[in-house]
Amino acid sequence: MFEIFVTIMGVVMSLGYYPQAYKIYTNKSAQDISLSMYVIMAVGTCTWFLYGIYLRDWIIVSGFALGVLGSWLVLGLSIYYKMKETSIRYGTKDI
Repeated sequence: MFEIFVTIMGVVMSLGYYPQAYKIYTNKSAQDISLSMYVIMAVGTCTWFLYGIYLRDWIIVSGFALGVLGSWLVLGLSIYYKMKETSIRYGTKDI
């Protein structure tokens, strides 16, 4: 019973990245996003995901699978829009 609860909570927590990714995408801006925080979260979720695979622990893997995708999605969108905002601000070639 506890394993089911932990798995559900892992998935629910991993879904938390997607509203941020959606907001970045719809606003076409990552102005207030902390890149260092999402680098840490992306590396951390990926590490836990790989650790779960190593242990063959489906609870860890399922809990972090969506987190890996979501954290890297936020990080990728943040970098893209920050680079785009910088290029527009300094008049360099648009991305």
